[in-house]
Amino acid sequence: MNPRSGLPQPNPYDLLAALGVVALLGGFFLASKEAVGPYQAVPIDLDPQRLPGYALRTGFRMGLALVLSFLFTLVYAPLAAKTRWEPFLVALLDILQSVPILGFLAASVGAFSALFPSKALGYELAAIFAVFTSQAWNMTFSFYQSLKTIPRELDEAARLYRLGPLHRFLRLELPYALPGLVWNAMVSMSGGWFFVVASEAISVGRTEVDLPGIGSYLARALAQEDGRAMAWAVLAMFLTILLYDQLLFRPLVVWSQRFKYEEEPGSYPARSWVLDLLRRTRVTQGLARAWGEALLERALRWGGLEGRGLPPIPWFPYALLGLGGGLGLMALSRLLLPLGPGEWALAFFLGFLTLLRVLGILFLVSLLWVPVGVFLGLRPALAVRVQALLQFLAAFPANLLYPLAAYLLLRHHLSLEVFSAFLMALGTQWYILFNVIAGASALPEDLKEAARLYGLRGLALWRRLLLPGVFPFLVTGLITASGGTWNASVVAEVVHWGSHTLEAKGLGSYIAKATAAGDEGRLFLGILVMGLFVVSLNRLLWRRLYQLAEERFRL
Repeated sequence: MNPRSGLPQPNPYDLLAALGVVALLGGFFLASKEAVGPYQAVPIDLDPQRLPGYALRTGFRMGLALVLSFLFTLVYAPLAAKTRWEPFLVALLDILQSVPILGFLAASVGAFSALFPSKALGYELAAIFAVFTSQAWNMTFSFYQSLKTIPRELDEAARLYRLGPLHRFLRLELPYALPGLVWNAMVSMSGGWFFVVASEAISVGRTEVDLPGIGSYLARALAQEDGRAMAWAVLAMFLTILLYDQLLFRPLVVWSQRFKYEEEPGSYPARSWVLDLLRRTRVTQGLARAWGEALLERALRWGGLEGRGLPPIPWFPYALLGLGGGLGLMALSRLLLPLGPGEWALAFFLGFLTLLRVLGILFLVSLLWVPVGVFLGLRPALAVRVQALLQFLAAFPANLLYPLAAYLLLRHHLSLEVFSAFLMALGTQWYILFNVIAGASALPEDLKEAARLYGLRGLALWRRLLLPGVFPFLVTGLITASGGTWNASVVAEVVHWGSHTLEAKGLGSYIAKATAAGDEGRLFLGILVMGLFVVSLNRLLWRRLYQLAEERFRL
């Protein structure tokens, strides 16, 4: 500490932290430099030397989409959980997660490119928006579930101290939800990797755009059946995921454990070298603490609505929503009315076939990953060690394996009608695993100690503690996995191997063919039917399970 200025003296760790910040800022400006320039249709070069630049561009898009998803979550989930708009907002969230990524691309590419004509920014925003739609819903459902299942004693304490809405949010709700939210941010990032090919190699009707990135590199390698380039792309993806894990997610996982709700402190052997470095700094840590406390104090002073609830919602949002909905219905009716009753009946029949695949594969995946997730969640040190591997497996684009799956199906004369369900699960099973890990990690240490004292083992332990403890998180994982599986059906029900094409009857293949043909009427019919199936499933099954988790399995 400098006695004259009262400021802490910098140490070597401050220098390392400063260099890290400069490197991140340099990478940010380098990645965003070409995004704001004029668009040039340059073919993707399969030279491996181009991959570092492509990885930087992809990492930039993924990170920006994750930040937008986090901000969206912090606003949308509290509104959905604590206002009169809850039924509408939850239903809207169900609809949004049911819309395939190709549907968002079809709707957004033209809009963003028209806003920025002849600029790369329009297509960049469309790609970021597509990645955002594969990340945001999972994080929002996670935060919503945490807000609805806050322990009763914490809720009563907040009421006793008469915390205002913002005080309650910053002091109770956000800290309580952080451990689960961090794990869901990881699986959301993995979900973005699953659709990175579609978001960077944009192909909607007559629009063909390749944005420099790992996804477009991988798409070109697949089109040319270049196995060497595919291997380089997978390696670049793994290294990018590893960097995200070491620089962002592992520090967040370790740091978020301080907010784990329990009466008796547990042991947290998990470590992060980045977090250790930041904790050893003097100037950096002092500035961060001072700025953080100042911002928190100002926010609490600004939101000091002690004892008062949220302000009433004015009438004009209702009018705006009604006007937008009316215009949207008019536009859709022009596309859907020319389609006859036979086409509607076909879409609903195909949706029923896909529904059977979704429910069957979710059941099988739950049987596999719930025990694994509980095992890892009860061992935080092991979970952190395998974190990067789990992220890579979850982020690995399953469509890379689809040509191999098509080859094996053709060689052994197997039907895609059955095996398409397993292809759909390759990219969505991780929602269940990551949520169960978060749930098991959040089990209070005193409850685990009580189970040990009472000698609970085997089925009794699962029935009394483990399943009730992870049940709210499992429901969140099932909801997001369900939406992701419906999305994955678009790419899993039609697979190619060379000149051979295998197709499974289902709503996913219906939407994929309509997108490739540029048939807007059938495309939006497929999206509408998929949305109806997802919303109905959420209302009849998942929402009731949410209520059960809130009423019976709340700590």
